[in-house]
Amino acid sequence: MELAVLGVLREGELHGYELRKRLQEVLGPGAKVSFGSLYPALGRLATEGAVREVEPPPDSGVPPETEGPSTPMTGSFTGEVAAFRAAHASKRRPRRGSRNKKVFGITAAGETRLAEMVAEPRVDDRSFSLKMAFCRWCDRETRLGLFERRRSTLLERLSESRGAMGRPRSRLDHYARALLEHDTESTERSIAWLDRLITAERSGTADVVAAPAPIATIPTMTTTNESKGQAE
Repeated sequence: MELAVLGVLREGELHGYELRKRLQEVLGPGAKVSFGSLYPALGRLATEGAVREVEPPPDSGVPPETEGPSTPMTGSFTGEVAAFRAAHASKRRPRRGSRNKKVFGITAAGETRLAEMVAEPRVDDRSFSLKMAFCRWCDRETRLGLFERRRSTLLERLSESRGAMGRPRSRLDHYARALLEHDTESTERSIAWLDRLITAERSGTADVVAAPAPIATIPTMTTTNESKGQAE
């Protein structure tokens, strides 16, 4: 969660509701981002000095509340008391869009922490997808390291799946073999995709732009027939 929070805040300061919405977009429909997980993550990052609360701009369009709403006259003592309590309760209750709404931003320490998290050795499917979504905020060497570590991981996976494919057919039924074929072809496509990314980074032709992060998934770059042709 911390990596995703820092990556989204690197794009710009956000209210809690907006941050949760953006995280949901980045993590994809399968992820459930709740305030119960978001605010503790923000708290941990704030303790580390990686994020901070930001004052809303003075021209945010929300006028300061200097007085409570007027209390209507009802003509009865009981009605006056009820109206008074309701009016002052609404004054105390924070509203969406008011100045009480917290805005969060990343700090210089948070930017450094984001780069460190992207550079961490772990490159399983989930962590790599998140790192890939925000690696544009890192330098070229960090991105290259990320892609090369992932490529090494996939080469090991490819070797294992090809080894399994080489087992006697009597030990694999039709469906188990089809699943292994699918896994092998998918891994080959991902390696080819990483090769293109690595080449672009090394040649300096990678198009790194400050655009919103994509959904954290690895795209399929070639068709099954194309990957078979490459394997041959």
